[in-house]
Amino acid sequence: MQGAASARARLRVPVAVKFSIALGVAILWTMFSIWVSSRWKDDLGALTHPLAALVAITFIAYVPGFMNAFLVATLLLDRRPPRVRQESYPGITILIAAFQEEAAIADTLKSIAREDYPGAIEVIVLSDGSTDRTVAEAEAAARAHDFSANSVVRIIDYAANRGKAAVLNSGLAEASHDLIVTIDGDSRLEGGALTHIVERLLSDPPETVVVAGAVLVRNAHESLMVAAQEWDYFHGIAAVKRMQSMYHGTLVAQGAFSIYRREALIEVGGWPECVGEDIVLTWAMLRKGHRVGYAEDAIVFTNAPTTYRQFALQRKRWSRGLIEALDHHERLLFQPRLAVLFIWWNLLFLPLDLIYTFVFIPGLIAAFFGIFWIAGPMTLAVLPLAGLWNILIYRKQKRMVRRQKVEMRHHMGGLLYYLFVYTLVMQPVCVWGYASEIMGRTKKWGTK
Repeated sequence: MQGAASARARLRVPVAVKFSIALGVAILWTMFSIWVSSRWKDDLGALTHPLAALVAITFIAYVPGFMNAFLVATLLLDRRPPRVRQESYPGITILIAAFQEEAAIADTLKSIAREDYPGAIEVIVLSDGSTDRTVAEAEAAARAHDFSANSVVRIIDYAANRGKAAVLNSGLAEASHDLIVTIDGDSRLEGGALTHIVERLLSDPPETVVVAGAVLVRNAHESLMVAAQEWDYFHGIAAVKRMQSMYHGTLVAQGAFSIYRREALIEVGGWPECVGEDIVLTWAMLRKGHRVGYAEDAIVFTNAPTTYRQFALQRKRWSRGLIEALDHHERLLFQPRLAVLFIWWNLLFLPLDLIYTFVFIPGLIAAFFGIFWIAGPMTLAVLPLAGLWNILIYRKQKRMVRRQKVEMRHHMGGLLYYLFVYTLVMQPVCVWGYASEIMGRTKKWGTK
């Protein structure tokens, strides 16, 4: 067994080499796309203008093709080291920022009580000026559920609503342990999640100061919109986080479930006062030269927005968070590290979403009337890799949830909505979010 393990170690390809291979594959695919689409570009240029045709096709085909090729190559090369069981486990403080969570907070605490984490656990519920029964439900759950002997539950009820970042910073000042876990007030930990995320943090390279957990949707049965988001979380978001973590730079350690080293939080001044506090905080740590990882098998289930309005407000907030991160940490764009590619990648989402909203969607409508200037057979010819990476990530994710013995009943109507409608709905909302941030519109959470 030791010989096999050492052989695998000798065969392990350095991260920089994997990055170079994936980048080379992406560049070659883009060059092929440019060649195969030359007639499409010339025809569209003759109908409009050569520059307009080049810009449109670049963001409809070339840039997405590059991204898909890089993602496919990375997933094929992904051989992440196993989590290592520890001889002893450090204490952790779990911060739960809760606002009007009377319906969900008891389940959140129940899921923590059921965890079998071997170390000490301090749970601090931070009620951010809730006017419903959030505090009463949390107090009742703390009494009712059988927390382990090494667990302490504290509930702090702030009189006024101050915002998520403010209460998390207050909770950080109250924390007793050096490892800080954040969980949303409407989330439920899957069994072993705390052990897995701590083991991933301690098993990853020593410069790792943050690890994002895997967030999946728990209320997929409530509406078609939620069912589509279940596929987005299980599929798209998971694939991107896997890719980014392989190159030491997961760009968002989401507030719904992540673990931080306390000294790293203090180093960057804690959570910033903005609507995208988790992405801005993550980029602050990347800017300091730290590594941000991803634990694909540390699972939390969360409630996704059930209506289009709630979904639009959430994705608008996420888009505003991207602009905030760029505004706060634009120097990160020029740091010499592999993860910087994904910062530029995110920067491209602005023109991608604009072109998709104002060029591709009208082109798609025109295609139904037999006008194939924008959307047509050639569009499909330069974007076949999207199907391949979807198959790859689906197989990886299915293996992961099977190992964790997690039951997921995927909604097939949600899959169809995700494949054929979801992007048409999401991209215009993202444009709305970018415009709101650039124009300095009033910031608010907006989903309650």
